[in-house]
Amino acid sequence: MNTEAIWQFLSTQGMDFGLKVLGALAAWIVGRWLIGMVVNLLGRAFARGGKVDETLANYLKSIVSVILNIVLILAILDIFGVKTTSFAALLAGAGLAIGTAWGGLLTHFAAGVFMQVLRPYKVGDFVCAGGVTGTVKELGLFGTTIVTPDNVVTIVGNNKVFSDSIQNFSVLPVRRVDCTAKVANGVDVRDAISRLKAAVVAIPNVATSPAPDIEILQFTPEGPLLCVRPYTHTDHYWQVYFDTHKAVVSTFGAAGYPVPETPVAHRTL
Repeated sequence: MNTEAIWQFLSTQGMDFGLKVLGALAAWIVGRWLIGMVVNLLGRAFARGGKVDETLANYLKSIVSVILNIVLILAILDIFGVKTTSFAALLAGAGLAIGTAWGGLLTHFAAGVFMQVLRPYKVGDFVCAGGVTGTVKELGLFGTTIVTPDNVVTIVGNNKVFSDSIQNFSVLPVRRVDCTAKVANGVDVRDAISRLKAAVVAIPNVATSPAPDIEILQFTPEGPLLCVRPYTHTDHYWQVYFDTHKAVVSTFGAAGYPVPETPVAHRTL
């Protein structure tokens, strides 16, 4: 019976079914080629215009690619006579089930969409997002990839980033470098501040506006504690940070300042 049914199907509808299979294969090959071409042209258009940053461009290309692939699948199903309205209802039901099961992932996706609209940062920015500090490598559909200063790739969920505070150190032209220097009791503080200002200004990549801040931060038993705060672009932060400490050591050493010593507590017998 099965052999007769198969033979009857092939003799009556085999040619039509075979043509549908060939048509579906041709539609898939041509459709995928067209989708790739459209996505590539879209990427070139974004790059040529220069008005859309790399993060947003990649995000838009991913969305366009997904939508076009869904349209292609619906078109192939239509070739086989599958009603797309029924498939759309099935897809909606599946989407509801997946949304219930994967609610966390969808919240990350929704947060990623809002982040693309608000654009608190872009690829290449140095940020503190979701409790992670580093350089943004990629802003994906569900998470942001950040490379930390110790060269560790960290992926933070977009929802965690969006629901937490975000610090972007790359938006403004300069940021402050916070250092301290302690001088011994008996040292002329005004002379120390004057010498340090001249040394810090000479450090490479230190901004002239605003000028470095060098003031008395607090008094300690060993002597006054100075705040030494030059300004620089975030790309040169650590270079200026380390060079500032070197400048403190060399400046105070050249001036012959004594090393601050902790007072010895005297015990009464």
